[in-house]
Amino acid sequence: MGSRAAGIALGVAIDAVVGDPRAGHPVALFGRTASALERRTYGDARARGAAHVTLLVGAATGLGVLAERARHPLARTALTAAATWAVIGGTTLAREGAHLARALEDEDLARARARLPHLCGRDPSQLEEPELARATVESLAENTSDAVVAPLFWGAVAGVPGLLGYRAVNTLDAMIGHRSARYERFGWAAARLDDAANWVPARLTGLITAAVGPDSGRALAVLRRDGHRHPSPNAGRCESAFAGALGLTLGGTNVYGGRVEHRPTMGDGRAPEVADIRRAVRLTRAVGLTAAALSVLGAGAVSLLRAGRTR
Repeated sequence: MGSRAAGIALGVAIDAVVGDPRAGHPVALFGRTASALERRTYGDARARGAAHVTLLVGAATGLGVLAERARHPLARTALTAAATWAVIGGTTLAREGAHLARALEDEDLARARARLPHLCGRDPSQLEEPELARATVESLAENTSDAVVAPLFWGAVAGVPGLLGYRAVNTLDAMIGHRSARYERFGWAAARLDDAANWVPARLTGLITAAVGPDSGRALAVLRRDGHRHPSPNAGRCESAFAGALGLTLGGTNVYGGRVEHRPTMGDGRAPEVADIRRAVRLTRAVGLTAAALSVLGAGAVSLLRAGRTR
């Protein structure tokens, strides 16, 4: 099977059982390190941001390279499992979706608004039930790629360096890759690198969604027709496939920290309702399980190819 494939399978199983830790998460530690470094590297220039990203992503990837050099197969398996568990967030993503569904089912808008920032960066203060439902479904779709499919893809392709390097890139994009007066130039490299790292996984997420969703034909049709309409080169592939699979229309006006964005609509169904959140959670889990199986198979294939070359 190979230590990489076994480690990925074990890491996914650990995530399914325990999810993310409440305190001391390795990604949170990386974020604090990145914030501390930013105080020294920040400057309103792309070159400054590129240097910041290079240092942090290089350090994370280098740590992964060291882990891959462990000689004993069991040690490599254990390190791969630990890295996989640390960087994927499928269980926590599904739980957050369920929390939002429960709050809205209880007609507790205050609780739902307080919970939404766990999933996305929209300003929830003025959102009513329909917009909270739409935001949750869209966030589940996009984060299925970012939190599950993408790290598993890079883990299968590049092992621990791929797992840690991808999570570093994605975390930096969330921290500094957005458009604001402070990060317009400094965060440019983080945003572009994240776009590149997610290009294949986002499209893979769309295809898996079409394969396992409740309406495969419509999911594939909407993915082909609307996937490119989103301003992000990747998010639209995930959201359009979810829209088609669930028979919904996604997109519309979103508010991010006082900045208003008008997103093109994707899909040709009705607007999302509260009940659709749990449908989206089930779809997220199905896509994640399929991606995990494909990642293990892919990692096993890589191990077989390597073994063949050494003979």
